[in-house]
Amino acid sequence: MLRIIIFASGSGTNAENIIEYFKKGTLAEVSYVVSNNENAGVLERAKRLHIPSRVFSKKEMTTDFFLKFLAEHADFIVLAGFLLKIPDQMITLFPNTIVNIHPALLPKYGGKGMYGMHVHRAVVANKESETGITIHYVNEQYDEGAIIFQKTVALDHSDTPEDVAAKIHVLEQENFPKVIEKLLKTINEG
Repeated sequence: MLRIIIFASGSGTNAENIIEYFKKGTLAEVSYVVSNNENAGVLERAKRLHIPSRVFSKKEMTTDFFLKFLAEHADFIVLAGFLLKIPDQMITLFPNTIVNIHPALLPKYGGKGMYGMHVHRAVVANKESETGITIHYVNEQYDEGAIIFQKTVALDHSDTPEDVAAKIHVLEQENFPKVIEKLLKTINEG
């Protein structure tokens, strides 16, 4: 069974959805939830779902200890609302096996500081007629890795940033676990 480590910094709704999705099958399981925020809601979700969790600082993420921990517990890494840039050492250790979900259609609204409501406010301010999600591989730059999957949703001129966030959340919940599963099946067959 393949092992997934989920990195998250916030409430963890996507992490919980992924954990629950993979509990139903035999392809993979979430082995750990990792956070850089000791107060992140995702840690309580992990505890409730009986998934071990660890908190690491940005500095610790570049240590040999942390890289060894990942190598021992992960075949695949999923960023689900993780706000730190992934260190180059991790990208080298896990080539094309770290994926992220972004709440916009990249390359628009990507880069440092573009996450969560910052993205949704920018989409509304620019009067976009659609937005969506992008699932992509993680590379050395924020939100610039190869795009794996995109899904769009129409916007109404009266949509608020909160309305956009709700629409994006639905897309994330419906699509993120399924895309991860397809990627894992490719790894399993290879």
